[in-house]
Amino acid sequence: MELTVNEILHHFAAQLDDDQPVPYGNGHINSTFVVGKKTRYILQKINTNVFRDPDAVMRNIVAVTAHLSEKIKAAGGDPTRATLTPIYTKEGESYWKAPNGDCYRMYLFIEDTICYDQVDNAEQLYYAAREFGKFQNMLDDFPADTLAEVIPNFHNTKDRFRQFREAVENNLAGRRDEVAEEIAFAMAREKDTAVVLDAIADGSVPLRVTHNDTKLNNVMLDPKTGEGVCVIDLDTVMPGSLLYDFGDALRFGGNSGAEDETDLSKIYFRLDYFEAFVRGFVQELGSKMTKREIELLPFSVKLMTYECGIRFLADYLNGDTYFRIHREKHNLDRCHTQFKLVADMEEKMAEMQAIVKKYIG
Repeated sequence: MELTVNEILHHFAAQLDDDQPVPYGNGHINSTFVVGKKTRYILQKINTNVFRDPDAVMRNIVAVTAHLSEKIKAAGGDPTRATLTPIYTKEGESYWKAPNGDCYRMYLFIEDTICYDQVDNAEQLYYAAREFGKFQNMLDDFPADTLAEVIPNFHNTKDRFRQFREAVENNLAGRRDEVAEEIAFAMAREKDTAVVLDAIADGSVPLRVTHNDTKLNNVMLDPKTGEGVCVIDLDTVMPGSLLYDFGDALRFGGNSGAEDETDLSKIYFRLDYFEAFVRGFVQELGSKMTKREIELLPFSVKLMTYECGIRFLADYLNGDTYFRIHREKHNLDRCHTQFKLVADMEEKMAEMQAIVKKYIG
């Protein structure tokens, strides 16, 4: 941090008995620390290169956590444990902007919880799905259109395809000829990009509050029982479709291997993990979903995986300017795993649909 810890913490209305920060978590966007002993807090430096409007980000978070807190209290729960609790500045602001432009925020630390960076078993996904489903359920009556779109067109698949097509046409890195097969795979599925957007437009899929980063490591779990405790990392909360959250959770959670695995024989879509997630998600949210949302649950997993794949391929064509790479052709390797999953999901789509029908008759 460019500023001293004392200079930062002095601005927050926190009861600190120790001001020595300890780095926390494995997040790639914001810098995160834990401070305090008896009462611990999360201190974060917001990455304003990614989140260029921290006011909008924090307005969304404050509005959503306040709504969740009321729902949790009404159900007899503890909102300081079951949702994020922002700590305000002494001036009553949700974050502090330093004179140099850096932005900092604080949350109450949620004790006796754990999160995992990778899925080890179906039970983890089941409990994560219940927590994400509960999150959606409690926000079902929240006016999603009042939230700011903190990253415009984040899951606008038609726009993502437009960017991909431009990358093919521009061929900035001169790599187009070597990826002709991958380009053809992506082009053949262009029609898929409009499905959810058209359903939102005709009202069969309602606009909802969406998390937009539903990986397993954004759910805090109880280390003793394994049950979900709280959904975290609300920076990308904004209006969208629950299909984005459902699909992206399984794009990550249903993958049999690493996102950048080079041995594609190890990559396939795990139906047992899919079933565990469906079971948990439906248990918390089943009655709140529309008929069209239910129909599109399996498709959404393919769509989010396809979207991610064309983003990796576009970045490879552009010269690896967006996603951080650690080796030659890293983005192409990532694209290959996503496309392998897409192809496998297409073969298993009937089985995926049968699993959804099993839990939602």
